[in-house]
Amino acid sequence: MPHDYIVPLDALSMADLPRVGGKNASLGEMISRLADAGVKVPGGFATTAQAFRDFIGHNGLHARINAILETLDVADVNALAAAGAEIRAAVEGGRLPLALESGLREAYAALGDEVSVAVRSSATAEDLPDASFAGQQETYLHVRGADALLAHVKKVFASLYNDRAIAYRVHHGFAHADVALSAGVQRMVRSDTACSGVLFTLDTESGFRDVVFITAAYGLGETVVQGSVNPDEFYVHKPTLALGFPALVRRERGEKAIRMVWRDGKTVIEDTPPPLRQQFALTDAEVLELARQAVQIERHYGRPMDVEWAKDGVSGELFIVQARPETVKARAAGGAERYVLGKPGAVRISGRAIGQKIGAGPVRVIATPAEMNRVQRGDVLVTDMTDPDWEPVMKRAAAIVTNRGGRTCHAAIVARELGIPAVVGAGDATAVLGDGESVTVSCAEGDTGFVYAGILPFEVETLASESLPTPPVKLMMNVGNPERAFEFAQIPNHGVGLARLEFIIARMIGIHPLALLDYAKQPQAVRDEIDARAGGYGDPVSFYVDKLAEGIATLAAAFWPQPVIVRLSDFNSNEYPNLVGGARYEPKEDNPMLGLRGAARYVSTLFRPAFELECRALKKVRETLGLGNVEVMIPFVRTVEECAAVVALLAENGLARGEHGLRLIMMCEIPSNVLLADDFLRHVDGFSIGSNDLTQLTLGIDRDSGLVAEGFDERNPAVRKLLAEAIAACRRQDKYIGICGQGPSDYPDLAEWLVERGIGSISLNPDTVVATWKRLARG
Repeated sequence: MPHDYIVPLDALSMADLPRVGGKNASLGEMISRLADAGVKVPGGFATTAQAFRDFIGHNGLHARINAILETLDVADVNALAAAGAEIRAAVEGGRLPLALESGLREAYAALGDEVSVAVRSSATAEDLPDASFAGQQETYLHVRGADALLAHVKKVFASLYNDRAIAYRVHHGFAHADVALSAGVQRMVRSDTACSGVLFTLDTESGFRDVVFITAAYGLGETVVQGSVNPDEFYVHKPTLALGFPALVRRERGEKAIRMVWRDGKTVIEDTPPPLRQQFALTDAEVLELARQAVQIERHYGRPMDVEWAKDGVSGELFIVQARPETVKARAAGGAERYVLGKPGAVRISGRAIGQKIGAGPVRVIATPAEMNRVQRGDVLVTDMTDPDWEPVMKRAAAIVTNRGGRTCHAAIVARELGIPAVVGAGDATAVLGDGESVTVSCAEGDTGFVYAGILPFEVETLASESLPTPPVKLMMNVGNPERAFEFAQIPNHGVGLARLEFIIARMIGIHPLALLDYAKQPQAVRDEIDARAGGYGDPVSFYVDKLAEGIATLAAAFWPQPVIVRLSDFNSNEYPNLVGGARYEPKEDNPMLGLRGAARYVSTLFRPAFELECRALKKVRETLGLGNVEVMIPFVRTVEECAAVVALLAENGLARGEHGLRLIMMCEIPSNVLLADDFLRHVDGFSIGSNDLTQLTLGIDRDSGLVAEGFDERNPAVRKLLAEAIAACRRQDKYIGICGQGPSDYPDLAEWLVERGIGSISLNPDTVVATWKRLARG
């Protein structure tokens, strides 16, 4: 076979990038360098850039292509479409040089008898660290037979002139003639009978580097890449994976409504059977195996990577089918921006947040690509789904909203690269949002993106990259939402002083734990709701334990190895009924703030079985997942006897103080905690002052009442006296002493006063950490 036209993949390396493009060079590099490390890549061969150029010359297309592109205005969507179509038709109608044709036939025959192959594109300027051509050229799956291969190689060559590829080269300063195409031909992985997806070796939204982010859906991977399916999502924590722990810290089950399969010699889209939708497409073991391969790939290339994978339904093996540098977060350097919504409005619709930004403008509902020219600069583009052909108009939009898609689909990737906020997988946005309606699209509130009615005010804060001086105390953070943990962890910090479980229980679980324990006794409607939420988790109780563990583990992984102090659940009896099935289990109390909450709830016969599920979740996070930086905090402890009872109950459930390095902290938030501090401290390893409740109970002010709110002030002399005594008691016994209440976040002078009194740590709201850090460091 002609050496300058066809090259086996296992003979390639990254040094061959000019010959075969980034994608094919990377495949060869992994086959030759990473096979011994457990990275599995299907074999095959690639055509060279010279083969492409000789094909273009052989058919006399140079001048024709140049003439069409020379005067093209890529901002004119209709002209772009016409130009692209004309060039592609000319390329597909061309004849392959005889040497190239014979080389392809010979290389294909060497793979076996009429084997099924994937034919992929690899542009010679593609997948560089500062540019992403992801999805701009075509991939063809299940190509069988030499004649079909020849036709699809020409289709791949023609895809260099897809509309989105032409526009991208113009926008990024690549000369058209400088970019050539290599066709990669690989043995087909039978993912149509299993599953496939995309993974990144960082969190795509925050850029957090210590996780592998994996998406998965049934069938061929095109549905995930194109954004036509909402896939499962998984996060694996790299540091604890490296220590040998099964470090799968978070799972989100996607809808996976459709799948692309191979039927009667062609690919077809079909509905995913309902039982499969309710399961995860990958087992935990398979997620961890993919993560291990991903880590090896990232280590070899020395940069974050964007990887496509596929599971073979025949052999059960997991394969890497593409790997390229991640470009958006890898390019980010210097200062960063933080978008802050002034005040939320009425939520029109929600979905997966892309981009951590906010955009606003009039809605433009686009039903088909033919209507793309209706999108004007500043519009909010709303459509069923986009593919990279939409890139020329996506850059005009203030924001993008799609019915379908996940965080690794092409629409999401392009939106990130363009710096445009997008809400994908919103369900029925095209039906809910009206053309011309004014909306605000917020992707700055965690993993969930919200579309609010009206144009809402927001601010953009510039966060300069700077080294901060050492503060006189440890400055920690109050964090309750795991969806924002990776983002917050990149703010300077010494860990989490208050990790609340309430958000995890209310938003990620949403069901009362006693209803899950009594599943068989629930009304059918409640059982149906439980079944819908708990799919993929084995049984209702496992769902609660595992989902709670995932929320805690996400917080712990984000701040690893800094301490993360997890406060046990502290719902009041008027809050628990809001959970599915909760109304039948909660007492009616006239003053829930002073009722069955905190320690008293844990040891009560009513709630103890539910509390023991919390203990199981915490034990799993610390011992099974290896996140020993998690510490446990007991809230609202009225008496010393109550404290001792909870400590004993924790020990009975595998959370004994001191075992496996476990530290137990008690919230100091009731005056009795200070008055009997020495007695309480015999049972725990320190105090974390809850200044909100301590102020409320010292001054006799209901902090939820607007009638007396004016008198609520943590700086009141009576409150300060108790704060000083609590600090002194812990210092006498050489125990941990911190504060996690709202006061230091609201009042910098209170933070300074606490430092003077010898506080060991101050836990702040994330938005006040840097300012407080600078102020305290100045002294």
